[in-house]
Amino acid sequence: MERVGYILLSVAAAGWLIAILAGMIAAFPFGIIGFIAIVGIGFLFAKVVKDRLENKEDDYYSDNVEK
Repeated sequence: MERVGYILLSVAAAGWLIAILAGMIAAFPFGIIGFIAIVGIGFLFAKVVKDRLENKEDDYYSDNVEK
């Protein structure tokens, strides 16, 4: 059930992002500013995910430290 929820949420988010990008293209000269902002946020999000996946210390503490 949880997986289906995540899939539906991902599809909705992808549709929303496509609609935003289409609107930015339609408002071309000013829409490019929003497009650049979304790309920048995407790069920062990818960096955070990459750093988290590569950090062995966080994995150790989440597995071994009592809550």
